[in-house]
Amino acid sequence: MQQDATHTNAAAPEIQRVRHELKLRDLEVARVEPLSPGFVAVTFQGEALADFVSLSFDDHVKFFFDDGNGGQARRDYTPRRFSREARELVVEFALHGEGAASDWARRAQAGQRMQIGGPRGSFIIPMEAAWHLLVGDATALPAISRRLEELPAGSRAFVLALADAADRRAFAGAAAADIRWFDTPDALLAALEQLALPPGHGFAWGGGEAFVMAQVRKLLADKGIPRQATRVSAYWKEGVAEHHENLD
Repeated sequence: MQQDATHTNAAAPEIQRVRHELKLRDLEVARVEPLSPGFVAVTFQGEALADFVSLSFDDHVKFFFDDGNGGQARRDYTPRRFSREARELVVEFALHGEGAASDWARRAQAGQRMQIGGPRGSFIIPMEAAWHLLVGDATALPAISRRLEELPAGSRAFVLALADAADRRAFAGAAAADIRWFDTPDALLAALEQLALPPGHGFAWGGGEAFVMAQVRKLLADKGIPRQATRVSAYWKEGVAEHHENLD
């Protein structure tokens, strides 16, 4: 196993946790843009966004969908882009599989109404970390994309991403980024195990399927990265309809 003892006792970046007033907002779909076979970007608009706040790429807002059985399904999504001036919020939806959220996103059209809640808070990771490690499956691509776009020139990033070839994307941003794509969870985990990170106070982030992210969390600990310098979230869980869990 590749370990980097220089991280074992390294001081973690100073993380800021900010709480936001929890509000429900009624919005309207303004635009729908296909991104790839497995993703669509939906732009929501409304005056209710006048006081919307999203301070971190790791934020999530909760959507409320009709589950088709007279009930309500709730799903968490990353705010991809936000413009207070235009009162617009862009969210990317994964279209893989069947479910209330993906079914809605496939049929989304301008003029439809949607209610969202949050973000409840922001977990702000300093931009000035010596390095940024981003690990995730396709569901994490919106968050990874946002983070890379936000990092300033001179930043160093490592991205290990699991996605179908058709859904892989060209990331934008000024950071020097080492991007590695994988076809299977095992390949991603093996690459993470062997990854040698540079010295300095960095931060490791992960998002994706619960079992895989639990393995990511263990590998980060094995590499000597302080727990306070990591944030790993289970965005979904195989066989479970509604799941979102922070593993740190």
